[in-house]
Amino acid sequence: MKEIKYFIESFVIVILFIIMKIFGLKISRLLSSFIFKNIGPLFRSRKISHRNLSYALPNINEAKKNEIIKKMWINYGKIFSEYMFIKNFRNDSKFSKKIVIENQEELEKIKLLKKPVIFISGHFNNFELMAMHLERSNINLAAVYRPLNNRFLNPIMERIRKKYICKKQIKKGISGTKKLLKEFKNGTSIALMIDQRVSEGIQSELFGRKALTTTIPAQFIKKFDTLVVPIYIERLIDDTFQLKILNAVKFSKKETVNDITHQLNKILEKMIMSNPDQWIWTHNRWKV
Repeated sequence: MKEIKYFIESFVIVILFIIMKIFGLKISRLLSSFIFKNIGPLFRSRKISHRNLSYALPNINEAKKNEIIKKMWINYGKIFSEYMFIKNFRNDSKFSKKIVIENQEELEKIKLLKKPVIFISGHFNNFELMAMHLERSNINLAAVYRPLNNRFLNPIMERIRKKYICKKQIKKGISGTKKLLKEFKNGTSIALMIDQRVSEGIQSELFGRKALTTTIPAQFIKKFDTLVVPIYIERLIDDTFQLKILNAVKFSKKETVNDITHQLNKILEKMIMSNPDQWIWTHNRWKV
């Protein structure tokens, strides 16, 4: 039954992708954001989003929660439509100039070090453009990703990511971690999201509540004494993007994996709080 559901789902998405490619980015954004704004809240993730907002922002009222979730779904729709134009963002100057970079100098410093670093971020809007920019800046990079549950749709997304976002795509999981280690030892920097729940992680505070969090950055920091570079992206009102490269963070060798993971979550919190409707609240971050 699930296979049939996934097949129908992938068929509908492919048709939508084709329609959007025909209509162009501007109309596709409008169409997709309208669809997501109206259909997204009907799913179970609505409850998860409201619960997550109650955990992270306990002082806001229901009207504010609904406003954040509505804007999140609109952004979600825009991200969806932009997948058909990722090639343009990569290769067309008319599109790429819509991504305004803040603190590009930090990447130039990193290249001069000639040592791999760890880039961390979360699922902000449009998160795919971050790894793309790092690779376009001639950073030798491997990006960690979670394969889609839909086995019909996943190959399409993997092809898009490998061809236009970041050539070295490494699946999340134990085998992926081994591959990451090998790449890192060979001088490849790592980009990964630290905002998803991972069963192999540790309980670390996020907005004052324990959440299963990946320890990969902390483990690599302890083993290789490497730098961590947080990056953040947000969509501006005119559908341009501001991509911020934060200054590299150096941790003390005395700090534990738990300490480092907690501090990275604090960095993530600040990113989320800077513009809450830019984060994807549908992840079951604090699973109960």
